[in-house]
Amino acid sequence: MKINNIMKQARQMQTQMMQIQENLAKETVEASVGGGMVTTTFTGQGDIVSIKIDPEVINPDDKDMLEDLIISAVNEGLKKSRELMNERMGSITGALGAMMPGF
Repeated sequence: MKINNIMKQARQMQTQMMQIQENLAKETVEASVGGGMVTTTFTGQGDIVSIKIDPEVINPDDKDMLEDLIISAVNEGLKKSRELMNERMGSITGALGAMMPGF
């Protein structure tokens, strides 16, 4: 009887995880660096939606600075996206730990 209960809970968790993944695809996070010079937007699943660059930062003589800003904005956006995913998935992973201590 206990195995059936665990299997039922596992199916419920799988359904919840799928719903969370669908919701994460619709949620977005934004990261801005350089005082707003470069802004990136990501979905909760880590897909990049947009990169916005302030025209004032576009200087052909200093492309290295722009490249660094873009890298920083992308990395910060990815970090925020992962944090959102971890936050949303926390309820599922917490329930899994309670269901199967030691894993």
